[in-house]
Amino acid sequence: MDFINGSQLLDLCSAQDLPISAVMLQRECDLGKISREKIYTRLQTSLQIMKDAAHRPVSKPQPSIGGLIGGEGRKVTDAADRLASCLCGEVLTRAIAYAMAVLEVNSAMGLIVAAPTAGSSGVVPGCLLAFGESQNLHDQKLLNGLLNASAVGYLLMRNASVSGAEAGCQAEVGSASAMAASALVELLGGTPEQCLSAASMAMSNLLGLVCDPIGGLVESPCQSRNAVGAANAFTCAQLALSGVFHPIPFDEMADAMYKTGCSLPFELRETALGGNAAAPTACKLCRK
Repeated sequence: MDFINGSQLLDLCSAQDLPISAVMLQRECDLGKISREKIYTRLQTSLQIMKDAAHRPVSKPQPSIGGLIGGEGRKVTDAADRLASCLCGEVLTRAIAYAMAVLEVNSAMGLIVAAPTAGSSGVVPGCLLAFGESQNLHDQKLLNGLLNASAVGYLLMRNASVSGAEAGCQAEVGSASAMAASALVELLGGTPEQCLSAASMAMSNLLGLVCDPIGGLVESPCQSRNAVGAANAFTCAQLALSGVFHPIPFDEMADAMYKTGCSLPFELRETALGGNAAAPTACKLCRK
């Protein structure tokens, strides 16, 4: 049940008549030589960490080490009654709040799940937890969502990059958004083909996104980009489930993302020498 690219994954799903999550679960059992029960136990631990990181800052905000962020998740939540119905809607508003909250925990040196990285750690939990709460899903469903997302993340780590220093923020938030989009599609009963189409579209939408953290800190603009990554994931999931397919296959999109990232100048790959980080106000903040 091993696979090294999206095409092989889809072939396995078709041959075995299984969703992506089930193929990924069997792969982990086969290669790791561990039981399904142990895998689900580990996933449950990760899910609980995600829940804690998403919920805690909403009730008890904490400033970041660098002082650039802190309390944004709670602000979005407090404004939800006034803004959600006319702007992003209840589920996406909650996903945005959770995604931003996780970045607050990360920036305060708290415990998060790097899925796939610390700088993009808010996207997957933001999407899955907000969706799960809106649908009253049991944790078991969310664990399958994590398995699906992990399959996409594994493929991007193997065949492209999830490192901002190597390939820009498109490789971090873009990859996280692709993971979340695929998971949402499966949770809503979509096919494996729709899952990878949503993931491909998510990467395409954020193609070329640079990594330009102010002061070199994973705080801003990282936090708001996690919110955008969550919104992008919901958009791509809805498009895929509506029958709108991205014309570029997942494997080709992953390759395009990696090549694009490698083409970015070093100033735009986590060096804090370009983009937001080079703006005059950003430099003044650094001096403080």
